Amino acid sequence: MVEFMKKAMDWVLEKEADAAKDCHAKPEDIEKQITMIEKKKEALEKQYKENVAELEHILDKLHFIKAESLKCHTDKK
Repeated sequence: MVEFMKKAMDWVLEKEADAAKDCHAKPEDIEKQITMIEKKKEALEKQYKENVAELEHILDKLHFIKAESLKCHTDKK
């Protein structure tokens, strides 16, 4: 499905490029699209960073828990 969406978007962008070459695309319309995509990109980057930070937090806790568990198992030997 992702590959289909990539191909569809490439096709749309190709048509937009053709329209621009033929002077059928308005620069302000293209600028609106650029702004929209930049905002979407920023939102995705923010979400990505938040998710990675949460995963790092969980990993830190798990490593600590594992270390505590190892202490118990090495003391019994």
